[in-house]
Amino acid sequence: MNVKSRLASVAAVLGVLAITGTALAMTPAASQVKTKKTSALGTLLVDGKKGKTLYLFEKDKSAKSSCYASCAANWPPFLTTGKPKAGPGVKAALLSTTKRKDGKLQVTYKRHPLYTFLEDKKPGQTAGEGSKAFGAGWYALTPTGVVIDRD
Repeated sequence: MNVKSRLASVAAVLGVLAITGTALAMTPAASQVKTKKTSALGTLLVDGKKGKTLYLFEKDKSAKSSCYASCAANWPPFLTTGKPKAGPGVKAALLSTTKRKDGKLQVTYKRHPLYTFLEDKKPGQTAGEGSKAFGAGWYALTPTGVVIDRD
């Protein structure tokens, strides 16, 4: 094999490795739930990646989401690709998932599907707390799974 052929082979292998590495980096890992202490609501659940407050929607029943279309655009479901992970202060036994209509897995806590809020821009921000958007209340949760209702 001449030098040009070897370089072409090496370049091809490196290209495959680069594409594979990019694909793996883009594949979301199992989602983590953590806690965060806030001055407004005390200690509550947040997503482990961005620290965004996690909310429940009172319209959801039997661990099934009722938030789709424009609701889900404003209140993105907290999704995972595997078993969710419990961070410090989070009870792993209360974490689970529910399958959405599109087949994606949404993280649940104490059987409540979890969501973030589009207007929460900073970690631990709670702009969605107490909202009545889309026909029911939206509330943050304590690490024991109790609704934080400051209305």
